[in-house]
Amino acid sequence: MGEEAARPVTDTVARVESAAFPPLRTVVLRVAGLNLGYFGIEIAVALAIGSVALIADSLDFLEDAAINLLIFAGLGWSAANRARLGTAMAGILMVPALATAYAAYEKVSDMSAPAPLPLTLTGLGALAVNLTCALMLSRHRDGAGSLTRAAWLSARNDAYANLAIIAAGLVTAFQPSPWPDLIAAAGIAILNADSAGDILRAAAAERRAAHDAGRTP
Repeated sequence: MGEEAARPVTDTVARVESAAFPPLRTVVLRVAGLNLGYFGIEIAVALAIGSVALIADSLDFLEDAAINLLIFAGLGWSAANRARLGTAMAGILMVPALATAYAAYEKVSDMSAPAPLPLTLTGLGALAVNLTCALMLSRHRDGAGSLTRAAWLSARNDAYANLAIIAAGLVTAFQPSPWPDLIAAAGIAILNADSAGDILRAAAAERRAAHDAGRTP
């Protein structure tokens, strides 16, 4: 009787939690939409003011959109297939780092400082988007192994990158120079490389788990 009486309460709590926290597929689709939308805004500003850091961050938004769409497609896959997709995502995370290095190389030929006000305001907008995405993903970050870890790490690291962009804008406002922007861009590239390593380790753990499960009689 006690268990039967408790079951309706448990079911009600589960329904409330489900309403309060949307399922992962819904969340990653919303996150992908937010990232894709802000990519368009940030790349336009980046090209207009010549900011390498904003170029790097805008490519992060595009990469985040791709990662979340891949997660949307990959949910429900086996651990082994999720591990393969996680390895591919680690490679995707390296693309913005390489693109940033090329943009920084191009910037050397034109060492003009980006306009500080649009740099700072765009960084603030990016921070708001990334904090929203990280909050949406935080409840699910351990739910599907390397897949959701990839999305959550990317949103979290982008928020750190946005703080660096805001700082670069403020420093540039007081001391016009291209170096704060370039330093922020380098930091973004390093964060992406570090996240790629974390995802590779999570994917390797999933492969081991899938292998061990296959050997279990």
